[in-house]
Amino acid sequence: MKRYFIQHRNLDIHITEWGASSDPVIFCLHGLGSTSLSFIEVAEELKEHYRIISIDAPGHGKTPPFENEKDYEMDKMADWINEVTVLLELDSFYFLSHSWGSFVALYYAAKYPKRVRDSILIDGGYQGKRHLNQSVEEEVYFYNKDFEQVWESWEDFLALVKSETLNWNPIKMEAAKDLCLYKDNRYYWHARGSTAGHIIRAMHKDEAEDIYHKLDCSILLLKATLPHCMEESRNKTAALFKEQTRGEVKSIPETTHLLHWDRPEIVVREIRNRWI
Repeated sequence: MKRYFIQHRNLDIHITEWGASSDPVIFCLHGLGSTSLSFIEVAEELKEHYRIISIDAPGHGKTPPFENEKDYEMDKMADWINEVTVLLELDSFYFLSHSWGSFVALYYAAKYPKRVRDSILIDGGYQGKRHLNQSVEEEVYFYNKDFEQVWESWEDFLALVKSETLNWNPIKMEAAKDLCLYKDNRYYWHARGSTAGHIIRAMHKDEAEDIYHKLDCSILLLKATLPHCMEESRNKTAALFKEQTRGEVKSIPETTHLLHWDRPEIVVREIRNRWI
């Protein structure tokens, strides 16, 4: 694993990479509040056969946020991702994404279809905001409060990270450290509430559902099944996704939204089956 920066639009973009430069490329985009190390377990399993490139999105990890909040809007994010992949000299690649990253991935695939060889969405890209009983302001308030939490000790912060997955193991410790900002003897979430708010507003403005008909690349959605109270709404929006994108949907039993942390072997298996 190697970590480095590239500069673009006055941003130092932080990148994590595994594998050999001669191997097929998997480009990874994490979810809201995560970092490039979100995919560490999957990448470690695949690095002998693929070149995995995972980025810290703006406002996450070690990549500074956009100065203009409108740059988080989906169409502009797609352009930014394309510019980054051009700088990395990637002609075409497999796209692996999670949560918010999957919404961006769909907009990217719609706008730059010839560059995406295939796409796997990890519990993202199908939960449209228009199907929720929550206003944009209510959701922005929730995320801003959530991302501005403060912890007095590393143990308290780590306990939160561990609670979000059903399958904790030592390799996740590196990813957990990446999520933490230590300042003035206190522990903070690396992504700030302002970044979360900008992204939530963008997701309310730009509904992936409105571009489903533009997608002509192959897509697999791996759908979480926990908590059970969300299953009805997830099935409804996943069925709409499947019908309009003509993609494939697989429900993965006993997995939460962090499906690739709960069952990384499932993601690895699907990649090996599809991206030979």
